[in-house]
Amino acid sequence: MQNRSSRHRSGRRAAAGLAATTALLTVLAGCGSDAAGGQTPGPAAGADSSAATTAGGGSTGAGSSAGSSSAATGSAATGSAATGSAATGSAATGGAATGGTVTLVTHDSFNMDKKVLAKFQTDTGITLKILAQGDAGAMVNKLVLTKDAPLGDVVFGIDNTFASRALDAGVLQPYAPPAAHNGADKYSIGGGSSDDQNRLTAVDYGDVCVNVDHTWFANKKLAEPKTYEDLAKPEYKDLLVVPSPATSSPGLAFLLGTIAHFGGGDSTDAGDGSGWQQYWTALKTNGVKVTAGWEDAYSVDFSGSSGKGARPLVLSYASSPPFEVKPGETKAPTGALLDTCFRQVEYTGVLAGAANPERAKKVVDFLLSKEFQAAMPDQMYVYPVDDDVALPKNWQQFAPAAKDPASLPADQIAAHRDQWIQTWTDLVEG
Repeated sequence: MQNRSSRHRSGRRAAAGLAATTALLTVLAGCGSDAAGGQTPGPAAGADSSAATTAGGGSTGAGSSAGSSSAATGSAATGSAATGSAATGSAATGGAATGGTVTLVTHDSFNMDKKVLAKFQTDTGITLKILAQGDAGAMVNKLVLTKDAPLGDVVFGIDNTFASRALDAGVLQPYAPPAAHNGADKYSIGGGSSDDQNRLTAVDYGDVCVNVDHTWFANKKLAEPKTYEDLAKPEYKDLLVVPSPATSSPGLAFLLGTIAHFGGGDSTDAGDGSGWQQYWTALKTNGVKVTAGWEDAYSVDFSGSSGKGARPLVLSYASSPPFEVKPGETKAPTGALLDTCFRQVEYTGVLAGAANPERAKKVVDFLLSKEFQAAMPDQMYVYPVDDDVALPKNWQQFAPAAKDPASLPADQIAAHRDQWIQTWTDLVEG
């Protein structure tokens, strides 16, 4: 547990609150924006600050989020960069083009070994400035708000639940990195938002799955559940805790997984009982507990974590079990139910209007390099897309990826996300 990164402690993208993000989109309705799920104006849980850091160094400043009131009135570009968060390196000021600096816009969970970052800067002469913009949903919406005066040159962390929004808004420019053929191509955007212009390239993926406390079930002599259907059975009543899809990125992923598995995603009638709605009704009857975020669910309510809570089933990640293994142990006390997983994929791309697009392309290449890919599991608790990069030994033993995870086309998520979350809220919390 002591080696957890900020991503795992905070539930990866640490959902800043759909209610708050949806408020900005309401203000911006005339701009054609769509609501965020799991994390769009000012994120609620303190994620409304923009932090710029130079790779390998400390913070270089903090400024107002593009989701603040200034953003809502149309001054997002100046409200974020002009206060110092990225002023010296953002595309708007031209610092990246004249000073050899590239600004990487990313989410708050970005983390990387300083030695890996330093080697990139030594090899290329590029100074990499990292501009954190809240969770994934807030970040995408800030990119949309500032696309005429972009916050930086390159972005990392747009995931498959927000990819269509970024593509449809035109915030990215084409670039096909040579290393994409090593595995990233398998995760290209599909559906109606097919990215035939190579604007987004996959960097990593993660599986959101229900985790189980093996010890608890062994002590109770109760067979562990394996599937979505099992979780709604009477023998598992009051045992499951999940974060809300309205305020949590993994919570949203779990909701999407149930929609993909049970169907009914095209229904607009919250009371028709079809597919996923019927399933969630059964979970509610079976005593599922819903928390605001991953942190409470995993660290407080889950019996298999340091919180030693009362519930032995929790929504987390396939990569969580290795971090419950104590030194010297050969078995993980927890495991992931790989038939309950939804796959999240994170992408990178060069921002349209970037002041320094050629150097930005080198950053994209860096994110797909063997060095960066190999460091991702221990630094950001995600799986690399490069097929030739081996996982750490403890991941190979305790964190296998799901073989057949649930998924939905990015354009379908974008079209129905708001409706699904509202329907879920009315059904489960209403």
